[in-house]
Amino acid sequence: MSVQELNIAIVGYGTAGQAAAIYLARSGHRVRVFERSPAPGPAGAGILLQPTGLSVLADLGLLDRALTCGAPVHRLVGTNANGRSVMDMRYRDLDADWFGLGMQRGALFELLKSAFVHRGEISADIEIVGTSTDGRSLRDTRGDEHGPFDLIVAADGAASALRKEGMPQARDRLYPWGAVWCLCADPERRFDGQLHQRYELARRMCGVLPVGRLPGEDEAAHRVSFFWSLRGDVLANWPAAGFDAWKADVRAYWPEAADLLADKRSHVEFARANYRDVVMRRPYRGRVVFLGDAAHAMSPQLGQGANMALLDAQALAAALAGEKTVEGGLAAYTRERRRHVPIYQFISRWLTPLFQSDHDFVARLRDAFFGPFGRAPILRGEMLKVLAGVKCGAFGRLRPAAALAEESVRSPS
Repeated sequence: MSVQELNIAIVGYGTAGQAAAIYLARSGHRVRVFERSPAPGPAGAGILLQPTGLSVLADLGLLDRALTCGAPVHRLVGTNANGRSVMDMRYRDLDADWFGLGMQRGALFELLKSAFVHRGEISADIEIVGTSTDGRSLRDTRGDEHGPFDLIVAADGAASALRKEGMPQARDRLYPWGAVWCLCADPERRFDGQLHQRYELARRMCGVLPVGRLPGEDEAAHRVSFFWSLRGDVLANWPAAGFDAWKADVRAYWPEAADLLADKRSHVEFARANYRDVVMRRPYRGRVVFLGDAAHAMSPQLGQGANMALLDAQALAAALAGEKTVEGGLAAYTRERRRHVPIYQFISRWLTPLFQSDHDFVARLRDAFFGPFGRAPILRGEMLKVLAGVKCGAFGRLRPAAALAEESVRSPS
């Protein structure tokens, strides 16, 4: 027996909020979304959807459309500045039917948005900063209250205002490194099929991810997402030596990637990103439940943010459908996600200094041992499980929806 029809507020309309809105509305609940932006839209350049995230899109009936605009990724390749292989991982070595899908954030946003049309209400240009004393209503920056609600879903991102107010004991640390991002045309499709990264110790990292096109665009609109790692204190004033000097630096470091930047004229064409490490002992308090980055923001080193957000939304709807009370549903949601989230938080925290830090000795150890470890049978399997987003605990594994193995949605060649 499931929880009866609820009046639900969702704060934030990123991936977690969008997916939660779809799932909860489809379950028969009344859903109202609050978004601080006057014109809700995507933030960021590109994402890599793993088999876990793709299984959620399949469950939502959106996978076929995602495949038409995304770019299949079969391989993760990392080399150091000398051209030495640091990592080379292929999804097929874990499961012959599995693959990743690079997507523009704008494409995923539009797909999820289309699935929520006429299913609920979106209240834009309302910035929620807290809840009422009883935790059942929302308070915005104007001092207005909205509610009451039977359940509040906090999906307001890594810098969540609701988390800061309602869960001050949660761990929330800013990583000392960030990155700049942009979308680039790649008409020759030179980077198809793989996420390619290049490292200079751990002080410099550059990457290129194919991300396809937006819904409705033709094949010529195929793009890649380019990112460049920077220390947080450098990021604030980037590019200190001027944009042209920075582009020359990229060309000396990685000429093929620098070619992608030929039509970039200013740093304002790049998005900047800082990263947080957020840990909650329990992702809910009273009738407020946290999803996505609001609950477990982490370094993007493992590329799991959007996938975790999709899984959170799916798990919350399933938990509420399987319990008689909201409290029981939130407890079931916590148990389900506790199988998966903590191991990624731990690995992300451990792995990030190997790729983004000032620790040269650690980076040299990475260059020496990461490749051999990735070829050792048992370790390779565990590393591939981490990449694909399916690792649970020390040796466990999620089982994405069987739809991923069906011929109709197998990766394009």
